Amino acid sequence: MTVSVAKAWVMRKQPAGSQTSVLHPGGALEWTNVLGVRVSAVNLESATGLIQNAIEDGRKGYVCVRDAHGIVRCQDDAELRSIHNRAFLVTPDGMPLVWALKRAGHLESDRVYGPDLMLSVFDAGRSKGVRHFLYGATTGTLEQLQARLLARFPEAQIVGSYAPPFHQLSLQEETDVADRINRSAADIIWVGLSSPKQELWMARMRDRLDASMLIGVGAAFDFHAGLKRQAPRIIQRSGFEWVFRLLCEPRRLWRRYALVVPTFISLTAFQRLGLRKFPIEDEVFGSSAPKAVAVKV
Repeated sequence: MTVSVAKAWVMRKQPAGSQTSVLHPGGALEWTNVLGVRVSAVNLESATGLIQNAIEDGRKGYVCVRDAHGIVRCQDDAELRSIHNRAFLVTPDGMPLVWALKRAGHLESDRVYGPDLMLSVFDAGRSKGVRHFLYGATTGTLEQLQARLLARFPEAQIVGSYAPPFHQLSLQEETDVADRINRSAADIIWVGLSSPKQELWMARMRDRLDASMLIGVGAAFDFHAGLKRQAPRIIQRSGFEWVFRLLCEPRRLWRRYALVVPTFISLTAFQRLGLRKFPIEDEVFGSSAPKAVAVKV
């Protein structure tokens, strides 16, 4: 899908009573409310086009690549929920979010998996001279990641990388990092931290960075560096990718999925049956990044 097609896709006439979020002056993007979080009605092609279009227009924002685990974490964290609801895009990384969008009538929506989004945006940006910066992971991982990305996309411009220390950055360290990234003149900063660290970092740093888009893709760095194995496509599309990940890392992930799976199923059932309301809240925490404004058309 070209940028112009993607632009037309989001600017088409909305059905009466649909929910939209004003994300930029160029038009309104459809979304659906999943447990109080605006999940964008996009697919891989349209999300790529929107990001490319934002860069060309000089708009600034950040992208949260979201799964059910992240939605559940937002339930008890008002700041994290606010960060998601002020994002340029909250893409449906997990199939349960895709199913929620389709139930709400957004039939063209599909999974926007973080590793796939990274490759798609790299591919689309080759002819446009898009400049990429890699932030996160370790120095060794970044070296392997950059080598493999350039082997796949020789024309890509990776203008810098930074592996942050494991401790919380001081204000001076954050200033130094922002200066380093800004000197690179990057258009996109790929953030490969764990969630919610990457979402908190993007919201906190948004106003200090000149890059158009900050995109949090988490484990995509490890996948594309060849350090972790991705689930086969058929499992990714089944909605049971969490089982594959659990089998790969049982000691680290069993507590997460023991909580997330039943919680997400029960809360979404309450929302669908109207037994509990999950309003989109207007409170803004932390960063002064522009918040999305809900409108009806």
